[in-house]
Amino acid sequence: MEISVQAEKLTYSYDGTVVLNNLSFTVRKGEFFIVIGPNGSGKTTLMKIIAGLIKNQSGELEIKGQPIKNYKRKILARQIAFVPQQVSIDFPFIVSDVVLFGRSPHLGTFGLESSKDINLAKQAMKFTEVGHLAGRRLNQLSGGECQRVFIARAICQDPDIIVLDEPTASLDIAHQLKIMDMMEKMKQEKGITVIMVSHDVNLAAIYADTLMLINQGELVKVGPPGGVLTYKTLEAVYGCPLLVDENPLDKLPRVTPVPGRYIKKLPGR
Repeated sequence: MEISVQAEKLTYSYDGTVVLNNLSFTVRKGEFFIVIGPNGSGKTTLMKIIAGLIKNQSGELEIKGQPIKNYKRKILARQIAFVPQQVSIDFPFIVSDVVLFGRSPHLGTFGLESSKDINLAKQAMKFTEVGHLAGRRLNQLSGGECQRVFIARAICQDPDIIVLDEPTASLDIAHQLKIMDMMEKMKQEKGITVIMVSHDVNLAAIYADTLMLINQGELVKVGPPGGVLTYKTLEAVYGCPLLVDENPLDKLPRVTPVPGRYIKKLPGR
């Protein structure tokens, strides 16, 4: 199967502190690949490295079979779109303009949008269900609406790979599901490879083809959700008692944090 991202022994440090340490993994084309782990485990740094926003200090990273260092910035932006966790709305742009910004890597010398670019922006807004917001300003939108606008911009970029850093953070349950369903739809209908950070291990278990658990910048486990989300593995990483059983909707793991008063009731402890 075709490989979208291949990482070998990625290492990165900030001011002498190791953030990623010899991290190796493979993301297949058209896969929904979700990265989980505690705060400070290097997830955001990893997303920025994959998206080409910062350079890996050692190790190798290939995008679609080519070393990322061989890509010019504009060419890489045609391959990968990045959606950060938080986007500044200090400049209250019109929604349709924000989405159209996604065409920037494809524009010519003078940066003029064609009718094709405008149509692609409209299609992206329709896909993310923000078309009715096209004339609104970003600072007039809710958090969930803003997140869908920036995902529309990423889709308008027409990438093969989309990288998202906690796109469901601070959203309510309904909006979390809407974003996750949207990612699944992109994978199924457009064949886009989705690489995402999530703090919600239960949502990750439901949607991920592959889960990668990292802790303190190191790989703990990677594979199908059932092989990664075991209570022994998760308790060692997160440092709290957890119950892992079967989700009643499917044969997938379900993780429940256990308050202190119930610890003695945990099976096998």
